[in-house]
Parts: sequence; C-alpha cells; structure tokens
Amino acid sequence: MYKKVLATVNEYSNSEVAARYAITFAKACNAKLSLLYVASEGADRESFKRAEASLKRLFMEAESCDVEVESLIASGDPFEEISSKVRRDIIDIVFTSTRKEDMSRRFFTRTLSKELILKLPCSVALMRIVHIGKTHPRRILVPLRGRMTKFEERACFVARLAEGFGCAITLFHAPAKVTSFFRGEVHLPTFERSKRIPADVEEFVECLNRYGIHHEKRTGHGSVAQSITIEAMIRRSDLIVMGASERGLLKSILYGNPVEYVIREAPCNLVIFRPVHKAIP
Repeated sequence: MYKKVLATVNEYSNSEVAARYAITFAKACNAKLSLLYVASEGADRESFKRAEASLKRLFMEAESCDVEVESLIASGDPFEEISSKVRRDIIDIVFTSTRKEDMSRRFFTRTLSKELILKLPCSVALMRIVHIGKTHPRRILVPLRGRMTKFEERACFVARLAEGFGCAITLFHAPAKVTSFFRGEVHLPTFERSKRIPADVEEFVECLNRYGIHHEKRTGHGSVAQSITIEAMIRRSDLIVMGASERGLLKSILYGNPVEYVIREAPCNLVIFRPVHKAIP
C-alpha cells in the first residue's frame, strides 16, 4: 500500500523525531522516502541552517537503514509546496509534526497541521512529540471507537509500525457512557463492557490479525479522552496512535474533543492518523 513516504522537516527537533519514525515506517514498507524542508517567507538564516543540518542527519540515517531516500529544500508557502510534492509524485502518506503555534492556541485552528490533515489527497500521520528521546517505541496504544471506515489501511498502518519497531500493541476501547434515569452514569463490569464493543471495531481487529501482529485488548470507562491518557500511563505506552474513528477526528477538529484533549495531555508521543486508501491493492 505504501510505496512513497514523505516526511516534512523544519528547524525544530520534534520534526526530526517524526521523520525518524517515517524512516522506520518506510523501511518496514520497503518504500521510497522523501525528506522535504520548505523555507517559508521571512525564515532567518539560522533556522535554515538548523533545518539543513537536520536533513543531512536524516538522510544519512535513512541510508544506513537501506532506505531509498531523497532530500529536498523548497521555498514558499509550506502547505502549497508540500501539496505540490504529494500530487506530483503521488505520495502515499505524509509524516509531519505539530508546530509551536499548535500548542499556543486551540489545536487545529488556522494552522498548517489543520491544512495538512484535512486537505492533502494522501494519508497523513500527524505526530505530537512529547519525549524527544523516544524514537524507538516498545509499546503502542491504539484507541478504537465505533463508526470506523478504511479498516484495512488503519490495520496496515499500525501493523507496519509494529513490525518496524518490533513493539507490542494494546487495542483500547472505551464504550460510550451508559446512563440510568435514577442512578446517573452506570459503571459496567469488564465482561459487560466487552459485549458493547462495536462490530466495526471487531472488523478492524480481524484486519490486524491478518498481519500476524500480536496484540492485547483492553476496555475502559468514563471520559474517552481521559481514559486514553490514563491507559497510556498505566501501560507505560511509548506511542499512541489515534484517528481510528473518522467521526471522532472531525468532531475533535471542530469542537476540540477528544483528540485535542489527548494531544495536550498525552504522557507519550502521539500519532493522529488520517487514512484515505479504501483497500490494499
């Protein structure tokens, strides 16, 4: 499915960490990797030098991993240049990282991240780097919600990450709240919560099973966003992969819940994944 991977790079270290994830992912997929830095208007020379040095380090790292790689520098509007590269070379997936402005105001509001994750014609893995040193995750937490689509690509993305890093996967489902007129919110026992797992979540699990990736299943209760962050802490996860619910992603962009909460409160690195491919060729 993934033959061409693009990693965007800038002068900040979080983009270099995200690109290192892209290197491992490209190797697992036997894909070609493109590293792209876009110098926006008004960029100072020091920022350019830092980004250029980052590109050199990443290029050498990719070559040492036997990944076919190219390094590119462009100037202009970042979204336009990235979008042009994606369309021109028919890129399958873009790895990019959050920027400083994403955390200084409400996430997804008039930012490059919002444009990339909503408007690019390819799949997007948007990374929020919490721990700079965690470039090789050992435990991945995958929160699952109902009303999913593109099961095969979601499973493929998670499986390739797990293969590349040789890590364990925990699938986590927090069912919607059950309420009683007289008692308010009802806390169900574990076996009852398991019965409430949506059929499309089970279909995702079946797709993941085809890759032979070992995983364990967990369920939680209460606030979805808070349950995810607490589960990540309990399991000592190194990486959270969200975006399993398309409806949840779009609502989060509009209303700030639950993805925005997890982005700000995540105790580990985080990927917001938006798939576009309907099936594996």
